Amino acid sequence: MGSITMMFIGFTSAYVVKRAQANWFTFQLPMIFWISTGIILSSSFTVQMAVKQFRNRHMQRYKQLITLTAVLGVAFAVCQWIGFMQMNAMGLPLNGPASVSFIYVIVSVHLLHVLGGVVALLIMFGRAFRTRIRTYSPVPIEVAATYWHFVDALWIYLLIFLSIAR
Repeated sequence: MGSITMMFIGFTSAYVVKRAQANWFTFQLPMIFWISTGIILSSSFTVQMAVKQFRNRHMQRYKQLITLTAVLGVAFAVCQWIGFMQMNAMGLPLNGPASVSFIYVIVSVHLLHVLGGVVALLIMFGRAFRTRIRTYSPVPIEVAATYWHFVDALWIYLLIFLSIAR
């Protein structure tokens, strides 16, 4: 998570430096990015509740919550894709002005990290439904939840930064 943080600090620092140029183009982010924020915040709640249910050994509820968290993660990714489509429809393609390209790159790299988190959640999902070798160590789900909260907080930072630093 430290290296991911440093990478995004680099991205946002480059954005600030590049923004100082005279030909910087400003635009409004599509509203879908804000909607996706509600989705990822909800998923942080559901993953935390899944951890709690796992610790209490309420496995049926845990299965439901880990599934819901993964679904919300996919919904977040879909919203990001819709945001890219809306930007393109607004005449803001990836190969457009540097300010637009920065948005595509920053959001895409974050999205890749979210999808990595979805993979981790799907592994937790698979483990929850397997029938042999049941272990009740909460460490794997706690690690996955920590990572999930991290990408959630990172998205909130990025959205606020991109909204303010236009």
